[in-house]
Amino acid sequence: MYIILVYDIEEKRVGKMLKLCRQYLNWIQNSVFEGEITEVKLRELLHRAKGIIKTEKDSIIIFSSRQEKWLDKTILGREKNELDNLL
Repeated sequence: MYIILVYDIEEKRVGKMLKLCRQYLNWIQNSVFEGEITEVKLRELLHRAKGIIKTEKDSIIIFSSRQEKWLDKTILGREKNELDNLL
């Protein structure tokens, strides 16, 4: 599955959340990540995120699609973290 994950959390926990999300997805802008992920890995990510966030103050929003090709993305200006497929 292809997802976009957006989080809005208190500043003192942002570093931990950024580090966690980078282990699973591509960082594209501040608190926004995208990429292919299996359901098992997504559940693992969310389980670990629950240990970081405070549900009464913070939020995580996930937009999902079966494949990236079903997602239209338009960028105005410069992408913060340009993705490429080169190794």
